[in-house]
Amino acid sequence: MSRLSIPEIPVRIKVKTTIDQQDTFELTVFGRYYKKENAAFLQYEEVMEEGSVRTTVKVAAEEALILRNGAVKMRLPFTLHKKMKGSYEMPFGRFETTTTAKRIEHTEGLIDILYDFAMQGSQENTYHLEITFQEDMK
Repeated sequence: MSRLSIPEIPVRIKVKTTIDQQDTFELTVFGRYYKKENAAFLQYEEVMEEGSVRTTVKVAAEEALILRNGAVKMRLPFTLHKKMKGSYEMPFGRFETTTTAKRIEHTEGLIDILYDFAMQGSQENTYHLEITFQEDMK
């Protein structure tokens, strides 16, 4: 139990990102899953060349938020069918982002977000983020 008495479940997480139905990136990590009020949260850490990055994914009915802190800082908000502004920060600069969610689904063991993404006014690309997770029975 966390300090807020919210039960956290240790989970094995598979993150799959597909860009424009062509380029696919996959990551498998261990993290935590919990629910708070009307939202579900996944938290995990990944190690990159630049250093470690802690990611929090929050998903509710028609909105979601991805926060990354550490070597990379990112704030990607999603609201179904609405253009949202976010940010992506790297050692060499901070960039504005926009996201427009076409689909936000959450079931036990799956977070599925389909969205258009652009950074600093660049051309939009369609991203499909599929996060599957299951309890880690160590």
